[in-house]
Amino acid sequence: MTFPDPTTIFTRSWSLYDLLTEYNYMYHREIYAGIEDLLRLRDDQGQYHLLDLGCGNARYLAPCLRRLPPATYEGVDLSEAALAEAREYLAELPSQVTLTLGDLLKAVESTGKTWDVLFTGFAIHHLMPDDKKRFFRAAGRCLSDKGWLILVDVLREENQDRENYLDGYLKFMRETWTKVPQDQLEEACAHVRDHDYPESLSTLREMASETGLNSIRLISRFAQHHTLLFSRSALAKG
Repeated sequence: MTFPDPTTIFTRSWSLYDLLTEYNYMYHREIYAGIEDLLRLRDDQGQYHLLDLGCGNARYLAPCLRRLPPATYEGVDLSEAALAEAREYLAELPSQVTLTLGDLLKAVESTGKTWDVLFTGFAIHHLMPDDKKRFFRAAGRCLSDKGWLILVDVLREENQDRENYLDGYLKFMRETWTKVPQDQLEEACAHVRDHDYPESLSTLREMASETGLNSIRLISRFAQHHTLLFSRSALAKG
């Protein structure tokens, strides 16, 4: 079986993805409201350092960060078009902003900095299992002692195989993404069929715990779309 090279994902499909977020078909508005609430719990406001892996155009994270700004923000993405838009969305951020064209896995593995927040949205499910393990190992290495990995992504149910997951998600797309032109909808379905390899929650928990990220908290779930918080110790109830 030939697996997709992560560096090919979404490099030609950014405009379609942005259209889907405009219609909120993947619950971005609700998800990022929860992320803002989560960031508000940090006790290092204005001083934390955030690495955004697969940042896209940062359209939904940028408003959160304007209200809860980090000291530094670095975004990494494979799409030049997305990064150009991100530069505009992040222009008012009172932080040091760096945007880098590149692969998220290579970026997190090669960073020599320590980060307080690693954020990634709808990107890790494109990686194969061994690369997901590499991702968690790198995250565990470069996070500060009280650092957070915030992961927004699609997940499979426990004991659900990839084919059954895909059948269900494609059905969800075709039944609910009604404002997407038919040709673009089929392009999106083909993308999911060819490139989506989501894991179950228990698999991600195991991968993370092997790297010292022993605490995992479900922040939100909207259909198959989850927000997870990984850290070395449990987050105190706010």
